Amino acid sequence: MNPKGSLDHPLVRQLCLLALAVACRAQDARPLASWTGGHVVVAASDPAFVYDGRFDRADAAAPVDIWESSRISADFQGAALALRFGRSTGENYFNLEVDGRSAAISADPGAGSTVPWTGPLGPGLHHMVLVKRSEASAGTAVFRGLELSAGGWARRPAESKPRMRILFFGDSVGAGACAEDGTKDQWESRRTHNATVSFMALTAEAFGADFQNISVSGIGIVTGYVDIAFGEIWDRLYPARDSAKADLAAWQPDVVIINLGDNDASYPHDHGLPFPGSFADRYVELYSWVRGAYPRAEIASVRGGMTQGSTDPALGAAWADAVGRIEARDPRACHFAFSHWTDQHPRVADHRKLADELIAWLRRQPFMAAAANR
Repeated sequence: MNPKGSLDHPLVRQLCLLALAVACRAQDARPLASWTGGHVVVAASDPAFVYDGRFDRADAAAPVDIWESSRISADFQGAALALRFGRSTGENYFNLEVDGRSAAISADPGAGSTVPWTGPLGPGLHHMVLVKRSEASAGTAVFRGLELSAGGWARRPAESKPRMRILFFGDSVGAGACAEDGTKDQWESRRTHNATVSFMALTAEAFGADFQNISVSGIGIVTGYVDIAFGEIWDRLYPARDSAKADLAAWQPDVVIINLGDNDASYPHDHGLPFPGSFADRYVELYSWVRGAYPRAEIASVRGGMTQGSTDPALGAAWADAVGRIEARDPRACHFAFSHWTDQHPRVADHRKLADELIAWLRRQPFMAAAANR
């Protein structure tokens, strides 16, 4: 045997794996992780992980983290932790939370990267959550699992049933675009764009809700700053019209909140064009598709948050027309308009004000109590 007792020696390695297997059986039958170069690797397909959000899981060993506010969580034990990412495109920023501490990390574009947790890790069980800050249209990243120090292991967190499920549809406001910028909006880097502080995330947190955030900067019902309309991607895995469709039946929300229309007003305004005359019809059409997918949900049409969405008279009239037609035939439809709005994209403090308005309104709605008790 190597006099230093090297872990690379076949006999030592075999004994360590045997000890790890015994430990797994003794610890609630934890799945056996693989051993690589002195580290324990917990693959993304391991049942230790909980995935909350709209992921592409066609390859269980390489799920694609797509949408903002999506979350991956696990409990683990080990003196060191690192996250393994596979192929990443564009910009992908996350909050990595371990035992209540949070650090901003990124998955570098390319074939793969490993990102270590640099915070303290004492003895005992730890809880980690990886939350996507940046939006789907900025980039996507393949999650490959965790690396833990020798002897480490992971298991599925004890899950408490959330009081309700909320699905948010939106644009750059919901995506938290520019939320942490200074006095001017910037789009050169998505590092300061942060969906975890958006009014959507704050609203879900206030109700202890499981939630999904399907928002795309620049998108509208009819027109906007991107070449797709929301009706083309609302039910897709990726924000692209040629994407495969998501399995909507697998996650049924209690409440759906639609906050769209600002770009339908701001894009024509910025380019000297008239407000799109088909807005109301297209809004009603989108609503009908959402209702068909989620027959039990309460659906709230929400307007505002930025200048055009809150103050444009053409948008206000068209939105009111659409809402009136929807609510005349659907008793589970409702609407809300923000009082607070900003000229530039809402910053962190603005999102707090928007969330407070929406939370207060939702708490007055009877359907929220019913959803919490389902």
